[in-house]
Amino acid sequence: MSKRIQYSIEFAIKCSPTILYDFLSTATGLGEWFAEKVTQKENKFYFHWKGNDEMAEMIAAEENEYVVFRWDWMNENEYFEFRIEKSPVTNETILTITDYAEKKDIKDQEQLWETQIHDLKHRVGS
Repeated sequence: MSKRIQYSIEFAIKCSPTILYDFLSTATGLGEWFAEKVTQKENKFYFHWKGNDEMAEMIAAEENEYVVFRWDWMNENEYFEFRIEKSPVTNETILTITDYAEKKDIKDQEQLWETQIHDLKHRVGS
């Protein structure tokens, strides 16, 4: 297996950080846009897609600022993070996603995130 590298991608989301945080940090919110069904037991989240199930642990969170998950198959030093910031210039809410992928897969992963975030924007009315 080749080495996975960190990458980040940014999206402007037209909603408050509080609303966005709920969509990123709760099973109900994630079930609206990220997977067909999401269940939670303590800090473990179970994601269900058409016959595929995955588990991620929420390893860090700060209300209205960030949520960090680690898939159960990721290395100890890998994670995926949702970071929420307000642009001081435009006052827009900016969502930055940080994730890991093999270099050859980054473009595909970015396209997958873009599709997911398109669904998120639709759900929050952005």
